[in-house]
Amino acid sequence: MSNRLMKMLLIFGISFLIVAPSFAHVPYIEFWDYSEQWPFRPRHTIDQSIAVYAWLQDDGSGYSEDIDVYAFEVEEPARIYLELLVPVCAGYEEFVPWFALVGPELPEPEEPLPFELPPGYGAVVLPNVEPGDPRASFYEPFGGKSYYQGPVYDEVIELPGTYYAVYWDPYQMGGDYVAVIGWKEIWRPRDIIRGLILTPFIRQDRELHTDCFD
Repeated sequence: MSNRLMKMLLIFGISFLIVAPSFAHVPYIEFWDYSEQWPFRPRHTIDQSIAVYAWLQDDGSGYSEDIDVYAFEVEEPARIYLELLVPVCAGYEEFVPWFALVGPELPEPEEPLPFELPPGYGAVVLPNVEPGDPRASFYEPFGGKSYYQGPVYDEVIELPGTYYAVYWDPYQMGGDYVAVIGWKEIWRPRDIIRGLILTPFIRQDRELHTDCFD
């Protein structure tokens, strides 16, 4: 390894260690499908803010029935924060996925769901805007790209049990999105190492399945 490359890596590493706590979300990437059988489970408390760079997979012809499932446990009253972002990328102008919080004794949803609710469970559905409707966007320095803002769930859950956040595209277009889970900035040593590994990957758009523009 050349001295120049080693210096660049050292500078990047030191810079990340300095600024990492100022970023709200620990990054994760969906390297395999987060299905009903194999949901994503946060490693630590549901309070810790993480950003999962994920994909609602299509069949190659622009049609998607994929759903992504995130599961977590609530043992005592807890603030649950969920958010959905879509990268500002070519072809995603009309990509407007939804998500739902699924849990025990939540209300029966009025909106149709692409999955069955477990017995005794209900859901709070967070719709997005209609395809083509204007959406606010913002630049996110961690990933080095802009994102469309999407729906947010931010409530305190009182009832203990297993809860699920389920993301899907009701228009069956499919595409890349970010599932934000948690509200509290917590960076453990393993999280910093994860950030050092994944940040260059994300900044090069290698987590995406389309070309991006800004």
